[in-house]
Amino acid sequence: MANFTLNEFLLMGFSVKPEQKVTLASLFLVLYMVALIGNILIITATSRDSSLQSPMYFFLKHLSFLDLCYISVTVPRFICNSFMQSGYISLGECIVQCFAFTLCASAEVSMLTLMSYDRYVAICFPLHYEIIMDVSKCVHGVLGIWISGVISGAMQTAATFSIHFCGSQVHQYFCDIPQLLKLSCSNDYINELGISAFLSLMAFICIIFIGLSYTKIFSTVLRMSSAEGRAKAFSTCLPHLAVVILFISTGSFEYLRSPSDSPSALDILLTIMYTVVPPTLNPMIYSLRNQAMKAALRKIFQRRKA
Repeated sequence: MANFTLNEFLLMGFSVKPEQKVTLASLFLVLYMVALIGNILIITATSRDSSLQSPMYFFLKHLSFLDLCYISVTVPRFICNSFMQSGYISLGECIVQCFAFTLCASAEVSMLTLMSYDRYVAICFPLHYEIIMDVSKCVHGVLGIWISGVISGAMQTAATFSIHFCGSQVHQYFCDIPQLLKLSCSNDYINELGISAFLSLMAFICIIFIGLSYTKIFSTVLRMSSAEGRAKAFSTCLPHLAVVILFISTGSFEYLRSPSDSPSALDILLTIMYTVVPPTLNPMIYSLRNQAMKAALRKIFQRRKA
């Protein structure tokens, strides 16, 4: 890596007005607590309930853990900075944040892809489901997701922080790579763009795979003779598809558009939609539409009352 001339960055966040910072921080705190409680409940239910030991719930448990990591990378630091009226972050902390955020974001896309394959096998090949999605394959799949996330995070972070920065003001509430690239002194970020293009290609392949999986799934579901079977299949697939569309569409739009010097209301909304909303809504989407999950959560609360 190159020698750095900067020791810290200034995260500009969403607003320079103190009262607006506190209001947004309070909103983020509420959303963070909802995400924290919801995902912990999902992890607890899928770990303790014997009826939730299928591959679908195994992947859901790891998605919830990943969501906890994903939202914890950026939101707590923003809340702390806002209440303390300080947006400074050290170079080392910025590097760690970029690495962790890229790791979690890439792992999230991979996890959603694996979950779409699980639903594809369960609906299109129900008689061979247990053979295809056995325990070892599920464990290896999750390990592969985390390993690929670590590699993606290391590549992206190394390429980003190998450039020379001629500014310190990051117009975002966390160390966002597109905003960091705007601080480059020259065109020495070409290598970073190459890494970004490669990772974008991998993400695009995942999106295509998800699209093909759901095309096959809906084609199979619509041919089912049982209305109850169609309703059950849609109840498990549609929430997952909603999460995929929300996360990928908002994240892709934000990263493909040119970063602005002064974030608008649209920038704020898009940022919240792909960094805060998915980890917050995932537990509600998966639990409210799933009878087995609701039954497991009721058992947890009943035990606590007893």
